[in-house]
Amino acid sequence: MDLLAVRLTPVAGWECRHVEVQASIRPVSYLTKLPKDVAKESGRARGSAKQRTEAELRAAVREWIRTKYDHPVKKKTLLKLAPGPWSRELVVHEVKFPEEVDIIGESGVTVRRLADVLHELKRKTLLDGAAGSNLTDLVALSTGAE
Repeated sequence: MDLLAVRLTPVAGWECRHVEVQASIRPVSYLTKLPKDVAKESGRARGSAKQRTEAELRAAVREWIRTKYDHPVKKKTLLKLAPGPWSRELVVHEVKFPEEVDIIGESGVTVRRLADVLHELKRKTLLDGAAGSNLTDLVALSTGAE
């Protein structure tokens, strides 16, 4: 769980967000791993960057969603924090296989582009510095600043 956000609103009640983030400056290969049975059958490593069929992509995305959002331990943790319902969101930057991200979105996960998130942050707040890994560098990268 990369980011969990909770707030109680007077009108809507609990607003609960579960956000996974894949935001490397360099394009990543696949976000998902090959399912174990597909890897065994094909002889490929689970993290293989070789082109996948649509069926393989869909199976990998299903497994990824089960691991990231539906794992019983994670669900229990989320319900301890707030009653939900919890959103399912993914923030991505550069990817080599956008069709995988499309399938993730089709599977009920809200996909956000890092550039859009950073644009909104920059528009709404003043970022002079940040704790963590190079948020200000990412803001500069997204705007073309050096």
